[in-house]
Amino acid sequence: QSQLVESGGGLVRPGGSLRLSCVAPGFTLRDSTIGWFRQAPGKEREAVSCIDSSGDSTNYADSEKGRFTSSRDSAGNTAYLQMNSLQPDDTGIYYCSLSRYNLCSNDVSNFNSWGRGTQVTVSS
Repeated sequence: QSQLVESGGGLVRPGGSLRLSCVAPGFTLRDSTIGWFRQAPGKEREAVSCIDSSGDSTNYADSEKGRFTSSRDSAGNTAYLQMNSLQPDDTGIYYCSLSRYNLCSNDVSNFNSWGRGTQVTVSS
């Protein structure tokens, strides 16, 4: 299985922005469906956003719609999660993962090839 690597997390003030990146060394993401997930302290991992093989993006929580956007570079080597107007509730470890079935889903079990995640902390 391909191992994904996330980056781009950090400490940001409320209202700030971050762009997370996801790569799979030695493997192209061009034809894959990539899910983005967040695990907040003491909570289960939850779906945040997804981009399918055709480039369509989906968000899974009303609080994120209009603030979070999934994308992929033209070469298909890197997937991104652009996060704007960040709030303290957005704090957590963010992961990217490959869909087993090449379809977007908010079901964690439909994804594999998890990376180690990148920490996002929103605090003043």
